[in-house]
Amino acid sequence: MSEPTRAEAPRRPSPAQPAPRTLDQELRTVADFAAAELAVRDGCDSARLVVLAGQDPAAALAAARQGIADGRGPVPLRPHRAPWRTLVVIPTYNEQENLAAIVRAIHCFLDCDVLVVDDGSPDGTGAIADRLAAADDRVHVLHRQGKQGLGTAYIAGFRFAMERGYQRVCEMDADFSHAPWDLPRVVMASADHELVIGSRYVKGGCTVGWDWKRRMLSRGANLYARLWLASGVRDNTAGFRCFHTDALRRLDLGAVAAQGYAFQIEMAFRMVRAGFRVREVPIHFVDRRVGKSKMDGRIAREALLLVPKLRGKVARSAR
Repeated sequence: MSEPTRAEAPRRPSPAQPAPRTLDQELRTVADFAAAELAVRDGCDSARLVVLAGQDPAAALAAARQGIADGRGPVPLRPHRAPWRTLVVIPTYNEQENLAAIVRAIHCFLDCDVLVVDDGSPDGTGAIADRLAAADDRVHVLHRQGKQGLGTAYIAGFRFAMERGYQRVCEMDADFSHAPWDLPRVVMASADHELVIGSRYVKGGCTVGWDWKRRMLSRGANLYARLWLASGVRDNTAGFRCFHTDALRRLDLGAVAAQGYAFQIEMAFRMVRAGFRVREVPIHFVDRRVGKSKMDGRIAREALLLVPKLRGKVARSAR
């Protein structure tokens, strides 16, 4: 499967191979985001999905075709607008090659604000974030000294959202592993669920570009978390999420212990224990285009040790 962030090069048909489909045939138009989710669950690649949401069909198709040809995905005529004031939090450490591009891409697909939380990146990511913020009042920056962990970065982002009156706050990676065209679908699914997870492990979801070792590690970690926690969440380690800020206010964020990727497991479990509704929508998770993964053995050990403690540590409460 090719990466959805790149335009596909045309292939010359061989005698044993039918002529390739035209771009119009490959694109699929749906009326709204509910229909888009059903299409992805049925096996449609969201990189080829045109969500009208009130746009003129012919003009929307033309915009999507041009976006795909430019390597930007199925760009809508105008950014989709959710009925809630939304903040997308992007933690960064050495993401100079990705940051400006992911912020532009987010704003192509969703009318929202972006908060970059940079942990003193030595490659100059923080300076890039400052330039983006100076040029666009929808972009905000928090600078932190040194690597303080993914969990504390998101907690800082959650507090920023709550203090400034945002109604939704999203988690998203800077490296294009999370497709920006999936962001509106994740946000729109939060209408009646306090946490929406862009999930690799529900029907229609998958990973692209991983070797078998990484696939087995991820699936094993999620099976381990599901068996211990019995929360009903299939993709506990997913980092593509949308929270209601009103729900986050009811959690004790100061008690969240995890710093690395175990933070995702802990936050999903705390939301379930607090009685909030959790929904998983399928996504295609694509391995990062440039840069290096932040996963290491210490982060994996943290998750391994934390999960058995959570059931006794986090009390069940009624909403």
